[in-house]
Amino acid sequence: MRKILHRAAFALAIALAAGAGSPVWAQSRNLAPGFTVRAPATKLVVVPADMELFSLSAGGVAEPRADWTATAQQHFRTALLAQKDVVGTDLVEFKDKDMDELVPVNTLHGAVAQAVWLHHMLGIAKLPTKEDRLDWSLGEAVKPLRDKSGADYALFFWIRDSYASPERKAAMVALAIVGIGITGGIQIGYASLVDLRDGRIVWFNNLGRAFGDLREAKPAEETVEALLKGFPARRP
Repeated sequence: MRKILHRAAFALAIALAAGAGSPVWAQSRNLAPGFTVRAPATKLVVVPADMELFSLSAGGVAEPRADWTATAQQHFRTALLAQKDVVGTDLVEFKDKDMDELVPVNTLHGAVAQAVWLHHMLGIAKLPTKEDRLDWSLGEAVKPLRDKSGADYALFFWIRDSYASPERKAAMVALAIVGIGITGGIQIGYASLVDLRDGRIVWFNNLGRAFGDLREAKPAEETVEALLKGFPARRP
């Protein structure tokens, strides 16, 4: 059931991103009220990205590719850890095996991040109680993560990336000849910095674009840089 919901969300993301694109907002829109930088000596834990890659069939069906996902996870992790001038050097890095008992919080982040992107960043069906602020939280669900890592903040990622299959590319060319356009793959990503003391999302960024390739090391570096754009520094 969880995979079905994730794929439904991914399909929605494809439809909205293809039609609306990713709006550009002032940096303050990416920050929770009252938050600007991380305090000195605070520790950051990097949570393994919730990531899945797909091949798009001729008819546009997203078919998961475990081999692509495994390769992309490696490239993404390498690129992320290389961003020391952005995320700092005092990191706690969780591996996939460390997350076995913490899968629910990673899943929760994906659901909340999709809501932030839809209601806050895209502004679709705005929630009046939020008053156009980044005011979202994972709540008490982050406590086990804080206890396990000893960190003050956690950096979460949710990524879904798709690529046109050869059959899809052929269909795109054939339909273009008669004036019908269909989309190829699209890259959707969310990044959240979460305060582990109260579960509040204090910084958020998103991607929604028709380019990028996590299956190769160099393009994966660009994706990481794009997701970390505006990431709040730690005060010296």
